[in-house]
Amino acid sequence: MDPFQKEVDERTNLTGTNKFELLLFRLGSPSIAASAPAELFGINVFKIREIVPMMQITRAAGMQAPMMGMINMRGQVIPVIDLSAVADCVPRSGHNILLITEFARHTQAFAVESVEEIVRLDWSQVLSAESRAGADIVTSIARLDSGTDGGNLVQVLDVEQILEMVSPLQKTVEKSLVDRHQLMIKPGTIVLAADDSKVARALIENGLDILGLPFIMTKTGKEAWEKLQTFCVEAQRNGGRVSDKVALVLTDLEMPEMDGFTLTRNIKADERLKDIPVVIHSSLSGSANEDHVKNVGADGYVAKFSVEELAATLQSVLKTKELLTA
Repeated sequence: MDPFQKEVDERTNLTGTNKFELLLFRLGSPSIAASAPAELFGINVFKIREIVPMMQITRAAGMQAPMMGMINMRGQVIPVIDLSAVADCVPRSGHNILLITEFARHTQAFAVESVEEIVRLDWSQVLSAESRAGADIVTSIARLDSGTDGGNLVQVLDVEQILEMVSPLQKTVEKSLVDRHQLMIKPGTIVLAADDSKVARALIENGLDILGLPFIMTKTGKEAWEKLQTFCVEAQRNGGRVSDKVALVLTDLEMPEMDGFTLTRNIKADERLKDIPVVIHSSLSGSANEDHVKNVGADGYVAKFSVEELAATLQSVLKTKELLTA
């Protein structure tokens, strides 16, 4: 096995250990304090296709910030987003690097000032930003040191939120689509969903509403796991089963504290929960992730964001488990 392939395999296998790799980069200083140190930002390595020096950018007529223009990369026209402008930063030495990313079936380039390094972290070192001082474009805060005191903090950007700012997704749905995809599950049961992105949660909630599925939404894999444990206690007290409350778990992959792979593996290893179907709903696509979905025992995988594909996947899984009602 060549060194490059070995590195790819090792990086892919991290998903089975609640670990991941974060690319660290800088965008410049905050515009309100140009002399302040440049803060560290991060993005999951799985989202990165390539890192290349700044290329010639063609600015389209009428294009507005934070869009910078387009690049022609090996025959593919890729939009370029000024990530410094999004984060309200001013690069000291200009935009020197392009991060070519693949996310939610789209390819785009993020212009950044500099790239630092790739660090390997445990998801337990990553905390949700919503309950802290994070801005809308920051989904979580990563602690580079495993200790609780001191150490560097990295702002992990919410790519879904950034792309929504640049190119809002269509949120209105035709009534025919609603009528065609209504799903009926056992009365009294719900779908337990988990996603750390505010934009993603809104889209998921909208999709589940369209499908007629009652749900409880959580922000992290850990929060979803704790909710399941609560249901287990209630079921034991009432002499019932958790499946009388939860029809299906729908989870993202990348989440603070506990990722979707670990959540799925925990569910399937628990005798009280193992029969509850789990569907992974992620913007991280590719055969490697889909292979891991099978390895951790998930019952289905669907890429973000399509209500029709979500409906088809949930219908297939629920039908297989005989959890749909007439």
